[in-house]
Parts: sequence; C-alpha cells; structure tokens
Amino acid sequence: MRKQKKQGGFTLVEIAIVMVIIGLLLGGALKGQEMIQNAKTKRIKADFDQYVAAFYSYQDIYRALPGDNKKAETQHGYSADTYDGDGNGIVEDADQGKFWANLRAAGLISGSATDLTMPRNAFGGDITPVSDGADMGDHAFCFANIDQKIALIIDNNYDDGEGKTGAVRGVASGTLGTAIDYVAGQNVLCMKI
Repeated sequence: MRKQKKQGGFTLVEIAIVMVIIGLLLGGALKGQEMIQNAKTKRIKADFDQYVAAFYSYQDIYRALPGDNKKAETQHGYSADTYDGDGNGIVEDADQGKFWANLRAAGLISGSATDLTMPRNAFGGDITPVSDGADMGDHAFCFANIDQKIALIIDNNYDDGEGKTGAVRGVASGTLGTAIDYVAGQNVLCMKI
C-alpha cells in the first residue's frame, strides 16, 4: 500500500489573516495620503497669512506696495533700478517678481533680496500677487495648481464655498481674470488680501 502525499496549501484561516494584513496596510496608506493632503491644504492658508502680514508690514514701513515701490533701489540697497516699481498703487504683472524681491530685501520673507521668482505653494504651483484677481477689485494672492476638491475645501473653510463670490475665488488655470466656479482638474485659487 502506498501512502498518499498530503497536499500543501493555505487554510482559510491563513488566507483570512493575509487579507486582514493587506487591508490594514492599504488603510494605513490611504489614511497617510489623506493626512498629507490635509497638511498641504492647511499650508495654503498659512502661506496666505504669512504673505498678507508681510504685505502690510512692507506697506507700513516703506509707505509703498512691494513691487510698486519707486524707491526700492535706494531703500533696499539694490545696485540697479531693476527692482523699482512705478508707484501707481497697483501690483501689475510687471511688478510680480519685484514684489517678492522687495519683501525678501526687507527681511519680511526668506530668500535672496535679488530673487525675482515667485514662491511655490504646497501643491507645486506659483503664488502670484495680483491687483484684481478673480474680479475682487482689490489685491489678492493667487495659488496655482489647486485641485477642485482642495479648492472647495479651502473656500468652505475660509469663505462662502462659492468660486465666483466672496474673498476666496477661483479662476481658470492660466488666467487671473474672471471668477469661475471650481472646475475638475487644476484651478487657480485667489484669496483677497
């Protein structure tokens, strides 16, 4: 008589244990991603608050808007008038790089005093100062590369939850003009100073 070989395999209990472990790993990874998104969303508001404080501090100290300051060369010790604005009281497209350089030169934000680049937000888009972003009729900071879901969260947390109204508004990517409802994909989120 021949002995039969015992067939190897996993029992239902072993398979169930493996499935539970996989579920826990996936759940942990998803929760981790959610925590990262939440932190980035909060970082948008923290950046906005920091730059608003710097904007008003600069205005108080120099009696001019950063980027629009006609005396930036002499006040900040620049070697050229490249960083001077025209003094018209508006941060125009041509003033945006100067805006950040003036704030850096005044020591109100970190970075080189001659750096004309715009800072990046937590989602990888530029932070742009504008004079009439999203039809607000006032200065604003616009954050590029913001997903629709994140834009709605920020707007709901800090304003009225509507892209076309309030102090937090949306505009289509690549523009800083007319306010729109947030769209699927990437948006520009403008927050009134």
